[in-house]
Amino acid sequence: MKKIASVIGARPQFIKLSQIHRELARHNDVRHLVIHTGQHFDRDMFGVFFDELGLPEPDYDLHVNSLPHGAMTGRMLEAIESALIRESPDMVLVYGDTNSTLAGALAARKLGLNVGHIEAGLRCFDMRVPEEVNRVVTDAVSSMLFCPTEIAIENLNREGYVNNRSRVVRSGDVMFDAALHFESISSQRSDIVSRLKLDEFVLCTVHRAGNTDDPARLRGIIDGLERISAKMRVVFPAHPRTIHAIRTCGIKTPLSVIDPVGFFDMISLLKHCLLVVTDSGGLQKEAYFYRKPCITLRSETEWVELVKCGCSFLVGADPSKIVTTFESCLTACMDFEGRLYGDGNARKVIIDELIGSLANSAGPRTTA
Repeated sequence: MKKIASVIGARPQFIKLSQIHRELARHNDVRHLVIHTGQHFDRDMFGVFFDELGLPEPDYDLHVNSLPHGAMTGRMLEAIESALIRESPDMVLVYGDTNSTLAGALAARKLGLNVGHIEAGLRCFDMRVPEEVNRVVTDAVSSMLFCPTEIAIENLNREGYVNNRSRVVRSGDVMFDAALHFESISSQRSDIVSRLKLDEFVLCTVHRAGNTDDPARLRGIIDGLERISAKMRVVFPAHPRTIHAIRTCGIKTPLSVIDPVGFFDMISLLKHCLLVVTDSGGLQKEAYFYRKPCITLRSETEWVELVKCGCSFLVGADPSKIVTTFESCLTACMDFEGRLYGDGNARKVIIDELIGSLANSAGPRTTA
């Protein structure tokens, strides 16, 4: 029996994992084990999503969290390496661009194991962004690169991947698979819109360190959101880092901040909001999936196709730009018809490629 190990640690990775796990369940000759680094460790960020997504408990829960980038990645690398030596999988899958992604890829490659990167080839072209460092390094050590978009393929070709031994695959985006799979279920599993008595509203999230760790940027964003809230209700499920940063900076705000929400509640909010304001990479795409304009609180994005098609707008932390973009979004006509992220079968493309690769391999290569 072949063995595939998934290394995950953050909310978007749980969602991607749900689709890969669902597809792998069709293959009785493959064992799928899950290594959770613990990067998102509290019940709101971890347990709720596993419960809602129907995922099994992780085979390994490494409890590595709440550390600086270097220390966190180092601890993860050590703990993942130990699990991989014990399990000796034929393939290690990593997802996205977090510290868990980087640690999983490095641990596997150092052991001579094959690495598959789901969501490969993304670039925002700013190496000051920690996620960009994680993406670039993970791609460099991966043997299979599953790209969600044509632009991701172009990025890898431009960087010379067309000439190396990595297999580059245009798979589509498993997050789009998840959006299609869970959309109807969310209507039955969430009552957040009625519970919060929502009518017209803006959905907002802020969590990136570049925004939460910079008091000037955070104040600018909160200022812009407050101006919007004078015109329309802002629903703000707040990441714990954001709450801490707001309190630390002494920012007083009348915004109605709510606790982090579960997966189905977030889908419901996305389906019913008028537009999204966020610094999240994943939520930029999800806004597009649900045909909502997105105001992106960053100066760059890895999802450049959304900006090119006129559905996402980079505003940084400038409160005036946030407000004027909000006002223009209310009347703009946008094109959500393009198949930017595939046809909803990314999971099948990925697993078919993996199974074919494993069938032709001699087995795992590990070193103690």
